[in-house]
Amino acid sequence: MITTGQIIRCKAAVAWEAGKPLVMEEVEVAPPQKHEVRIKILFTSLCHTDVYFWEAKGQTPRFPRIFGHEAGGIVESVGEGVTDLQPGDHVLPVFTGECGDCRHCHSEESNMCDLLRINTERGVMIHDGESRFSINGKPIHHFVGTSTFSEYTVVHSGQVAKINPDAPLDKVCIVSCGLSTGLGATLNVAKPKKGQSVAIFGLGAVGLAAAEGARIAGASRVIGVDLNPKRFDEAKKFGVTEFVNPKDHDKPVQQVIAEMTDGGVDRSVECTGSVQAMIQAFECVHDGWGVAVLVGVPSKDDAFKSHPMNFLNERTLKGTFFGNYKPKTDIPGIVEMYMNKELELEKFITHTVPFSEINKAFDYMLKGESIRCIITMGA
Repeated sequence: MITTGQIIRCKAAVAWEAGKPLVMEEVEVAPPQKHEVRIKILFTSLCHTDVYFWEAKGQTPRFPRIFGHEAGGIVESVGEGVTDLQPGDHVLPVFTGECGDCRHCHSEESNMCDLLRINTERGVMIHDGESRFSINGKPIHHFVGTSTFSEYTVVHSGQVAKINPDAPLDKVCIVSCGLSTGLGATLNVAKPKKGQSVAIFGLGAVGLAAAEGARIAGASRVIGVDLNPKRFDEAKKFGVTEFVNPKDHDKPVQQVIAEMTDGGVDRSVECTGSVQAMIQAFECVHDGWGVAVLVGVPSKDDAFKSHPMNFLNERTLKGTFFGNYKPKTDIPGIVEMYMNKELELEKFITHTVPFSEINKAFDYMLKGESIRCIITMGA
């Protein structure tokens, strides 16, 4: 391609300050270096994680920065040492990676790559500690190694999943973060058997993906737990059959669920990050075989306690990272689930905006009006 090895000038939505609207700028995107690929982003979507770090809540602010990590695009060029990707490949960049060499990548039980595990503090590429983005010579920070709010971006090849070129990128782009996190928490970690009951704590995008996993697994009852009653009607589309609002009860939610289910649900998935919800999710599963899975990210100083008898009575508490999916190995398979009509993605997509109006996507999420907003880069 004519751009191979050349600097590309393109549009990017740059966050100059915490909490301030993104500004459309012309940026320079350097060629990919060793083990990197440069991708033309066609569609990206907004995840709550982007908003959290844009607001600079609870972590070191790093600006100016190009956010974005749920996206789909086409490889424009590859750097030295990249053998599994080539220009023209349809790909999804992912916020975490799979180097293929570390103990985690060699383990069937883990997806937490030593080299490419998510790093929200790093604003540069790991090969040389430099940014591939700049404006008039001034470096612009990367975000979780993806920075998809740019028409072109550079990503480590271990964070790039090659997918079926027939898959519509404006739909499957959402697979690269929240959808897979929730879906895998249910299918890979909670593993409900057909006919079992599942409680989902938090009915945002990740919780709805967890409910979708329960639907796919054939759960007989899917109980959604959320403080916002407006979410229940939407949740029905994802297989949620019953709804519990903790504010409607004068007893602990775990007790309410135990009474509803003759002793507790078979599985629960917590998707809020609330310590209280984590306790409730663990203590609402049935003794003997109940499994609770924690997905939500707590604040750094949080801690919770539960009586040891809950463990001795054979309840199991697990955690998960990115739904236990290995990005390069497993994400193409999720795309195939969609292509085979086993997984529904359209119902997660509530809004679409052109790239020039990307700040509308932030408005929709901040107002709680969207599940996923697709941002069309060419518009």
